[in-house]
Amino acid sequence: MTSAAIYGCSGHVLTPEEHAFFAEARPWGFILFRRNIDGPDQVRALTAALRESIGDPDAPVLVDQEGGRVQRLGPPHWPKYPPAAAFLAAGNDPWTARELVRLGARLMAHDLREVGITVDCAPVLDVPVPGAHDIIGDRAYGPDPDTVSLLGRAAAEGLLAGGVLPVIKHMPGHGRAFADSHHDLPVVHAGREALEAWDFAPFRALSDMPIAMTAHVVFDAIDPKKPATTSKKAIRLMREDLGFGGLILTDDLSMKALSGALKDRAEAALKAGCDVVLHCNGDLSEMAEVARGVGRLKGKARRRADAALGRIVRVPEPLAVMDARRRLDAALVGRVEAAAGPDVGEALG
Repeated sequence: MTSAAIYGCSGHVLTPEEHAFFAEARPWGFILFRRNIDGPDQVRALTAALRESIGDPDAPVLVDQEGGRVQRLGPPHWPKYPPAAAFLAAGNDPWTARELVRLGARLMAHDLREVGITVDCAPVLDVPVPGAHDIIGDRAYGPDPDTVSLLGRAAAEGLLAGGVLPVIKHMPGHGRAFADSHHDLPVVHAGREALEAWDFAPFRALSDMPIAMTAHVVFDAIDPKKPATTSKKAIRLMREDLGFGGLILTDDLSMKALSGALKDRAEAALKAGCDVVLHCNGDLSEMAEVARGVGRLKGKARRRADAALGRIVRVPEPLAVMDARRRLDAALVGRVEAAAGPDVGEALG
């Protein structure tokens, strides 16, 4: 019995206690963070062990690999990728940048698939507004919805071509938030018309993608009482207005934007219409609490999960890796320094 959850683990190897918990809880998938990453052979062994623990060789293993501040696999074993904003700066125009974004995403997919990771929590489709919290910042592909839509699709296409599923995030939009949802609950007061034209537009444009991640953000114009993750009204908007038919995954349940016990958070998200809940920090006692609020992955949610995994190509698009890296590096020379800041918090999805 597969449960409607994705969990992390604590370190470089699976502990006996984690193995036993996963074997009983049987999550749909797993997520890795920097605490889980050492080198390629170790990551391959860990992804294999995670899948073995639930007896599912096709279970999805996720990671946040955007580039810039959010890159879990990095030097010395993997290249340093620039933040999303660097591509537009390097390309000088959106159409040139589009080719660079797709190439970068195709290379990331190669890196991930080589170690058994099949889902990347990217691209970010949030469109910042002046004065918004910099939790998004240079993680955004551009300064307006059209550019974000164009380059976000290029990133998704590059990942898909490499055999890795993209996750569009954070639906229906985190770019207008004036707080970091890791620590506080952002509240957006913009009217529906402004949200439709700005925040929602990229998500509507990429509504054909297999997986989306929710935003822990309250939108007064949608539901003034609940963040999108636990709001039936917000999930209905994603389905009906934005036209998203894929799997809806929560952002990390342990983030401080949400309140209440973890069991209650999980139950609220699933009751609102999310398909799968995500818990990231690898704390076994917390995962056990989440598991008490999660039931089977069944019905429409199960069909959406199966459809998402069905989008993974068995034979990736051909790629001359070294040549592709040289072309990307030459185009982005001088731009990677922007990516040298500290990693965004472990919980961010």
